[in-house]
Amino acid sequence: MKLKYPRILVKLSGEALLSEAPHAIDPDTVASIADEFQQIHENGVEIALVIGGGNIFRGWDFYARGMDRVAADQMGMLATIINGIALQEALEKMNIVTRLMTAISMQELAEPYIRRRAIRHLEKRRIIICAGGTGSPYFTTDTAAALRAIEIKAKVIIKATKVDGVYDMDPVLNPEANKYDHMTYMDVLKQGLKIMDMTAISLCKENNLPIIVFNIKQKGNLLKILRGENIGTIVS
Repeated sequence: MKLKYPRILVKLSGEALLSEAPHAIDPDTVASIADEFQQIHENGVEIALVIGGGNIFRGWDFYARGMDRVAADQMGMLATIINGIALQEALEKMNIVTRLMTAISMQELAEPYIRRRAIRHLEKRRIIICAGGTGSPYFTTDTAAALRAIEIKAKVIIKATKVDGVYDMDPVLNPEANKYDHMTYMDVLKQGLKIMDMTAISLCKENNLPIIVFNIKQKGNLLKILRGENIGTIVS
């Protein structure tokens, strides 16, 4: 099957690995997400993942309570690596070859992120999981996702969330909220919408890289997007 985007980068929040149970990582939820990636992998899509760490540690929250910003961000980077290992394990149980690549040197656990090596893994049909953010404090995993997508020449960033797109107000608090099917980068920046941080949006705008925001909890959504169906919200 010919799909719309042959190479993608999926930005997965740490919160996506949570369930109702009081655990930082829910194995059943991780397995369910891995199953979504297996579907598109079987259809020939080259997949890079960038994962957040908010289910384990939110650096910004601790910074706001007095922790040094650099230390807080470094702890957040380590949380993304824990999530990356969990996702790698789930994917490899499905016989998908993966490579965990980190922006922080951690040779016993993962490869260092090297652009050319990452592209070669993709060409060999391996899923790459990019953890550790950018490796530098003061940058979010959203910015890391935009940066990695541009570096590996992905055709789209797919932002996997718990909601089915971008709304003009919080749909949980207001059932009359309206969903956007399409927005421009400037719409997002002017309205201050929290799709991704401003640095990430600006990087995507400068490089004409579309962003699709969708709900990964709904089975089959990822494959539908790659077939060209109107799922979620596209920012371009």
